[in-house]
Amino acid sequence: MTEENFLETKNVALQGTHCVNGSGLGVVIQTGDRTVFGLIAKLSSAETKRLTTLQRELYRFVGIIAGMATIVATIIVILWAAWLRRTFPSYINVSNLLIDVVSVMVAFIPEGLPVAVTLSLAKVASRLGKHKVLCKSLSIVETLGSVNVLCSDKTGTLTQNIMHVENVAVLDVVFDSKDYPSTVSSSSSDVAANLSQIIAAASICNTAVFDAGTGSNDEKKERVIVGNATDVAILKFANSVASVDETRHRWEEVFRMNFNSKTKFMLILSKLAPSVSPDDGLVAPLASWDDFTPTSFLLTSKGAPEILLPRCSFVLNPEGGAPIPINSSICEKICAIQERWAGNGQRVLLLARRIIKGECFHNVDPHSEEFSALIEEYHRDLVIVGLVGLIDPLKPDIKDTVKICRRAGIRFFIITGDHPTTAVSIAGQAGIITDTTAIHHASDLVAPLGSKALSNDSDSDDHRLKGIVVTGPELQTFKPAQVEQLCQYEEIVFARTTPEQKLRIVNDFKSRGNVVAVTGDGVNDAPSLKAADCGIAMGQGSDVAREAADLVLLGDFSSIVIAIEFGRLVFDNLKKTVLYLLPAGSFSELMPILLNILFGLPQMLSNIQMIIICVATDVLPALSMCLEKPETGLLQRKPRNVKKDRLVNWKLLLQAYGFLGVLETLCAMSMSFWYLKRHGVPFSTLLLGFGNWPGLTDELLFTAQSVYFFTLVIMQWGNLFATRGRRLSIFQHTPASNWYVFPAAAMALVLAIFFSYVPWFQKVFQTRPIPVEYFFIPITFGLDLLFLDETRKYFVRAYPGSFIDRMAW
Repeated sequence: MTEENFLETKNVALQGTHCVNGSGLGVVIQTGDRTVFGLIAKLSSAETKRLTTLQRELYRFVGIIAGMATIVATIIVILWAAWLRRTFPSYINVSNLLIDVVSVMVAFIPEGLPVAVTLSLAKVASRLGKHKVLCKSLSIVETLGSVNVLCSDKTGTLTQNIMHVENVAVLDVVFDSKDYPSTVSSSSSDVAANLSQIIAAASICNTAVFDAGTGSNDEKKERVIVGNATDVAILKFANSVASVDETRHRWEEVFRMNFNSKTKFMLILSKLAPSVSPDDGLVAPLASWDDFTPTSFLLTSKGAPEILLPRCSFVLNPEGGAPIPINSSICEKICAIQERWAGNGQRVLLLARRIIKGECFHNVDPHSEEFSALIEEYHRDLVIVGLVGLIDPLKPDIKDTVKICRRAGIRFFIITGDHPTTAVSIAGQAGIITDTTAIHHASDLVAPLGSKALSNDSDSDDHRLKGIVVTGPELQTFKPAQVEQLCQYEEIVFARTTPEQKLRIVNDFKSRGNVVAVTGDGVNDAPSLKAADCGIAMGQGSDVAREAADLVLLGDFSSIVIAIEFGRLVFDNLKKTVLYLLPAGSFSELMPILLNILFGLPQMLSNIQMIIICVATDVLPALSMCLEKPETGLLQRKPRNVKKDRLVNWKLLLQAYGFLGVLETLCAMSMSFWYLKRHGVPFSTLLLGFGNWPGLTDELLFTAQSVYFFTLVIMQWGNLFATRGRRLSIFQHTPASNWYVFPAAAMALVLAIFFSYVPWFQKVFQTRPIPVEYFFIPITFGLDLLFLDETRKYFVRAYPGSFIDRMAW
């Protein structure tokens, strides 16, 4: 995403406008936002396109299959060149050799897998859509099932983003927001003048506006306020005490610096509106002790207390009169209020102001760097007019969602720009931090990496690090060893973070082998959403966040649990699909070719029948495997280790080739050679014949190949019902849970009959009908295969940790 598109998407008014008036100053919108948004766009565009975990698994599987096929094909070519061509020159010519090599490729590659994968993911995406989860990429579903670290933004993601002012403080006097209007109206004129200044400052230093469609005289309807949640809450509170329209009407905006994640404050430079007459008296928030003239300017500022407090020199006296100089005692009182409110989960903002003489900006171009430098210079010696504490309640489903994610082995972290105490309080309410009284801080990251306390291999809570809170500035000072320690904690709150720091956090966890998901809804979340293995945006969030994300939650946050469950189910079912396809569609197709090359036997399965198995008879049963329901609770187990728990590993290949494949091949070969023996061609006359097979006619060979073909198709029924369950018995994981397997198995046989009994196909494909007994005997083989696998699964369940259990796929 380019910077231009990024800015256009947000519709941010970045170009300043200058309206000349008598003083030479007009309304100027600060263009410093371009730097912030440009940085976010740059961070987002710097993230290159990445492969999902499923794509990496499929590429690995393709590599394994291609490698095996190449090795076998190379061996065949070498054997032919070094042995067969010389010893049996008339047995296999060059064209037949090429056919054999192609047949090996066909035998090894399960052609039905791409269709199965695509339709499986499409089906899951459709089901997630019904739960209001929008998948922008099909393959990303499985990635969410592999997630073991979930980093969530706070505001708008965990909380409702519907704020209201809970408390107000002037110096160390705290007021309930509901009682504040009556407190101001019932106070003496001196006290009321000071108490009302926070209302005036909140009205002026605010980007929220009333919707033009709701008039101020409409008493039946509450006026709609447009803006970010924080400014909307403060403006709504200010308007409950005094008319915001009247306050704003008396001031004219000259310069604005909007709040952003780096500065963590906003300021507005204002001057008296031309409509205000000097005879009108003092205009809020001016006071009798202000040395204000008609040419003076009012600078109001609002932001994080720890950022603005060092810029302040005075604080309003709640008992009336001139401001009080700030000393260490007053700082401690203000900080104590902030910590107390933050401990209750409130977002705390400090409001301050200053009067600036008009000659300070005389003949200075508002668009120049000199003007910006002057603003920075005079953004000092401020007067604190008060603190406001805002509450943003958690979404109703957050606690249960966090609990389920934690039970599923996912570490759930918060990454927010809020104050650490506020973030920890919200994390405690959500269940992300289990014990807020015993939480670690950056200073605790001093233990040696090899210590037992830092071991993350044990399942015992005593051997695992629990909760820690770290701020963005602290994170920037960490050494690699401290970052390594930090990444081992179970519960982490990252506070006061910038977009760059959010991006670093994601990359730090990814670099340590974690699969990281990020949830967010704001512009600042875009870089980390794009960098994460799975970016999840809120449907009500910004356009930029939705564009950068892989998934969009259009409904409740709890729908992420459904997406995780389906992601894990997709991987499990794809393993079953691969295991179903390999025995008949790979091993049992390869063996006739190898026996033909090595032992001179006739090829018991024709090349066209190999293709029919791969692209016809095996496809529908494979697709039915994609619709399997979970055997056990998917959300009661840990996420798969993407470095160890592979889609295809040696255990699955052993099950496919060494167990199922061997059984199917032996049974199919036995049926074919038994048919030939019954028709006067014993096995002994075929072994080491290398083309010299007395009594073997083309018609007998074609029928024997069809016997082999039908035996595989019918034995795949046993494979289908055995592979449906990895550990559970067929009586525990009954076929009734997925009735699609029955018509799929029936259609496999129907397709085999279609290609073997239609005269046109018999002539073109050289297929033949088979005697009726060769339908029923393979059914017993399929039942025996199912029985043997049921026996294996019984020992796996009965003797955990045994040799059979360790060999289980």
